[in-house]
Amino acid sequence: MTKDTPLPPKLRSFIAAMPKAELHVHLEGSIGPGTLLELARRYDRLHVLPSTDPNELHTWYEFVDFPRFMRIYLTISDLLRTPDDFALIVERHGEAMAAQNIRYSELTFTPFTHTDYQDKGLTIDNLLEGLEAGRAAARQAYGVEMRWVFDIARNMSFDAGGRYDPHPAERTLEYALRGREFGVIGLGLGGFEVGAPPEPFAHAFADAKAAGLLSVPHAGETVGPSSVWGAIDALQADRVGHGVRAIEDPALLVALRDRQIPLEINPTSNVCLHVYNRAAVHPFPHLDRMGLKVTVNSDDPPLFNTTLNDEFNLLAAEFGYGAAGLARIARNAFEVCAAPDTLKSTLLAEFDAWAAHAVPEAEAA
Repeated sequence: MTKDTPLPPKLRSFIAAMPKAELHVHLEGSIGPGTLLELARRYDRLHVLPSTDPNELHTWYEFVDFPRFMRIYLTISDLLRTPDDFALIVERHGEAMAAQNIRYSELTFTPFTHTDYQDKGLTIDNLLEGLEAGRAAARQAYGVEMRWVFDIARNMSFDAGGRYDPHPAERTLEYALRGREFGVIGLGLGGFEVGAPPEPFAHAFADAKAAGLLSVPHAGETVGPSSVWGAIDALQADRVGHGVRAIEDPALLVALRDRQIPLEINPTSNVCLHVYNRAAVHPFPHLDRMGLKVTVNSDDPPLFNTTLNDEFNLLAAEFGYGAAGLARIARNAFEVCAAPDTLKSTLLAEFDAWAAHAVPEAEAA
């Protein structure tokens, strides 16, 4: 079974209508083929794409391995060149949120790529201008709310000899602090974990937490429990992006459960990245049954050919979650998000009011 496995129509409709929050989705990885073509035409750079046919681009997007994933990611990033470009992709994401009844989203964004790694003449003020314009436009047009996690590009932080360079972390922290008044709520750590452990980044995360930002690193995806231990001990993680490899260490499971450190789980992404060879063996339901605070997310939706609705469909089709279980998982994301207290209370009240009548209706014979 997969996320495309037919579900009872009542349950599929329940998932589509359910108000949602999403905590783990990459802004640059949310750009669909149509928007990418629009950006390439804007800069007369269609030659950097393998095709101008959206269907062929969709195939090109499909994940094969991490090096190809990074090439696609950097191609996408290179086509983001002005504040208007960032505003465009944020507003388009807002449109996609509204289509799935996602009320609130915390998007991971990698500013260092745009200001330092790629020479595009962009400043952090340019990026913040675009992000804020897109966020305001999406709020007005679709009634959705977004916040940002600025993440450190861990793979850009080590040289060929494995020596750690603090510059990407320090620069990203500087950007995150600058962006607090524009909706930045956390400091993240993304990229390929192999050869890039969490511990060297502790200095940046300590300063981020002292300044009131959340620590939300990726860990326990392509590297096992040691990565998660590093995230929760050295980086004092408030949430862990992925974290699924914690299933391999009983002591770690106890620590995550007892400390109630939420996991931002991305099942389809994990299968595409070959963390698990098929959805049936994904540990999501086991982590949930063990009492860990789990959320479900889409990561890089078009690159993994998924949506947040698809991920909830997968939970139902593969693991047998019914309406009550799906609503409980969805509520977790609202509970642990970093929305301001007033907004969080409003979102939770709206969700609870909806679930109070929708769950019994969906589960009625």
